[in-house]
Amino acid sequence: MKRALASTAIAFLCVAGLFAQSNPMIGNWKLNLAKSKYTPGPAPKSQSATIEAAGDGIRNVTKGVAADGSAIAYEYTASSLDGKDYPMAGSAPPSGGDTIAVKRIDTYTFESSIKKAGKVVQTNKVVYSKDGKMRTISTKGTDKNGQPTSSVAVYERQ
Repeated sequence: MKRALASTAIAFLCVAGLFAQSNPMIGNWKLNLAKSKYTPGPAPKSQSATIEAAGDGIRNVTKGVAADGSAIAYEYTASSLDGKDYPMAGSAPPSGGDTIAVKRIDTYTFESSIKKAGKVVQTNKVVYSKDGKMRTISTKGTDKNGQPTSSVAVYERQ
């Protein structure tokens, strides 16, 4: 019995490890403000994301400090990268959104849509470098006041 449990645990860890290796999203990411651009701005003072495997998808926990000094703290679990809506929780989610849909385009490219009350308020294209050291998020949307925004945020793996 113990041997069967140990074998099952080892098999699970191997599968999880293979998923993490095949998904460049997995890891700890820190925003590089010098390489990023926010229009109209201002940029956050800091931001980081921890992304881990969750089923066939991801769990993302993002924290930081906004330009005005307020906390950025939100998270979501997208149990599949299939473009379906998943709830977002926390304070200050992007564009005031309450759901996110994440879709894998290819090995290194993902797209997501953030919605508030069913209406898309932000779209993102996320590209991971082939060496796994950087991710670039190109964003278009509206702020919580309905004003247009865009950004190119560059994150580095920690």
